Parts: sequence; structure tokens; C-alpha cells
Amino acid sequence: MIDLTYWSLFLGAAIVLNISPGPDLIYILSRTIANGRRIGIASSLGVCSGAFVHVVAAAAGISAILMTSAVAFTIVKYIGAAYLIYLGIQALRSSGAGFDAAAADKKHVSAWGAYKQGVMIDVLNPKVAIFFMAFLPQFVRVDAGPVALQLILLGLAVNIVAVIIECSIVLLAARTTHFFRTSPRLGKWLDRVLGTVLVALGVRLATSERAL
Repeated sequence: MIDLTYWSLFLGAAIVLNISPGPDLIYILSRTIANGRRIGIASSLGVCSGAFVHVVAAAAGISAILMTSAVAFTIVKYIGAAYLIYLGIQALRSSGAGFDAAAADKKHVSAWGAYKQGVMIDVLNPKVAIFFMAFLPQFVRVDAGPVALQLILLGLAVNIVAVIIECSIVLLAARTTHFFRTSPRLGKWLDRVLGTVLVALGVRLATSERAL
């Protein structure tokens, strides 16, 4: 029998968490404004795939290492921060072609490349691992089967909610920002904005602590 109260609380929490502005949503929006709907959706799927890696790690108990080991947390954190800053510097040094609609349809920005970037950004963020370790166990029930399986299913549900919400936001953002992507004059400035956002996210991650 489905426990409506339990699932209402869980899905309500998942929705609130996913509509709250955060690094993932900022990154996805930046990519959408820069390169349109296809790249925005690919970025969202990548971020959610990276998050699911942390879900599996949480179920396996690996995330507990990041929660308890300052050294492990710091290593992963700085690798992730360096990756974000590297992407940001690339955008800052760009000529603005990355925001040209015709160029985006060619090889400059691919959906697969955006997907992989999204995966890496989330996998290399130890805060995501700690979040799932703190959030998911609150909804584990003793009488509902193996804990590891419950964690994976709950994490999958959170990611499904994230994909639905993020893709909806991507479609809206792509529809309202098409002008910016087709204006050559704004291309360079949009590159600068994306680069600044990525560098800022990298600095934020580098200066973050383990505590949620």
C-alpha cells in the first residue's frame, strides 16, 4: 500500500530542493542562455547523472569517507574547483563564437560534450555527496527492504524530479533568450558572463566547508 504522507513529504522536499537556486541550476541556466535548449537539456542530464553517481556512492557507503575525512574532501573539492575555473577561463578567453547559433550547431558545442561537462561538475563536487548522505537516510524505512536499495531508489526519484524541473526551466530560458544567442554583438559578452559564473562557482567550491 502506498504511504501518501511519506511520499508527499519526500517529493515535496525534492521539489523544493530542486527549484532552489544553486550551483547546478546556475550552471544549467548559463549553458542554456549561451547555447540554447539542446545544450541546456544535455547539461541538465549530465548534472543529474553526476548526482546519481553520488547516490550510488552513498548507498555503498563511500560518501561517508568524504564526510569524515578532511583530506579526501579537500582533494576532491580542489579538483572540482580547478575544473570549473578552467572551464571559466576558457569561456573568458573565447571570442564569443560559442554563443553564435550557427557555430553551436556545428562542432563548437556538442550535446555530448555538454553532458560530460555536467557529469564531471557534479561528480567532482563533494558537497553533493554529503548532501545525499544527509538527505536520503531521513526517508529510509526499516520495514521497506534493504537500506542500500532504498537509497538508490530515493536518489533516482530525486534525480527524476530534478530532470523534470530543470528541463522545464531550460525550455523557458531557451525560449526567452533566443535573441541573445543570435546577436553577434552580445556573443562576446555572454562568453564573459558564462566564464565569470564558472570561475565564481569554482571559487565558491574551493572555499566551501564540509558542513552543510
